[in-house]
Amino acid sequence: MSNDELCSAIGESLPTLFECTPAPREGVRVRTPLMYPDGGMVDVFVSEQSGSYSVTDFGETLGWLRMQSVSTRRSPKQNRMVEDTCQTLGVELHRGQLMLRAGAADGLGEAVLRLAQAAVRVSDLWFTLRTRAVETVADEVNDWLVEKEISFDRAVRQHGRSGQSWTVDYQTRTDDRTSFIFLLSTGSRGAARRIAEHVLAGCVDLSHLKVGQSHLAFVSLFDDTEDVWREEDFSLVEQQSQVARWSRPDEFERILLAA
Repeated sequence: MSNDELCSAIGESLPTLFECTPAPREGVRVRTPLMYPDGGMVDVFVSEQSGSYSVTDFGETLGWLRMQSVSTRRSPKQNRMVEDTCQTLGVELHRGQLMLRAGAADGLGEAVLRLAQAAVRVSDLWFTLRTRAVETVADEVNDWLVEKEISFDRAVRQHGRSGQSWTVDYQTRTDDRTSFIFLLSTGSRGAARRIAEHVLAGCVDLSHLKVGQSHLAFVSLFDDTEDVWREEDFSLVEQQSQVARWSRPDEFERILLAA
């Protein structure tokens, strides 16, 4: 079957948002409307082999997931979650690739969709990686505040002018200043901008709390141990808060003490 015939067979049962083109290696590539958590599009590759068809992501999903973590290896729990997802959707995990095999061309559309859904479900493990990373840094900040004998509360809820409730990661109190601290931490460059925008929105919505309170400060604490932040991210939150970097604890301390 030619690539044109393969694309035609795939497209018969899929919406036009699925774009089929010749693949760089073999067969065809189907660009799906489904996305990884950082906004990248999920691609699925289809090839014919001895009268049957192979549908695979060529390892892109697990490769993407690996790039979001400091560790090059997944934990046993994460491996089980990947395997459970594949089993639920009937997808094979073969040498780091998500795969499906189809015996007839008329089932290719359904196979493409199912494998793309598996890619999204597996990539969603990033949220568990990010939560663990944020919790690790948060614990480090917690220990540092205790060491410096700076009074604080964690996960303080405050209501914005819009009526939305925001979580302030730390509220610290020193002799001359009360600080609302937002912790920005991620292992994904794609997610960094969205996190910065979220913190900016929180600062704007909570800005009424600073009216007549000259001792109250908003602080955005970047976990810059990960090289994911751009200067634009720092500049964005700097409009409404003081920027601190976790790699420079002395500067962070001076901000909290209003020194």
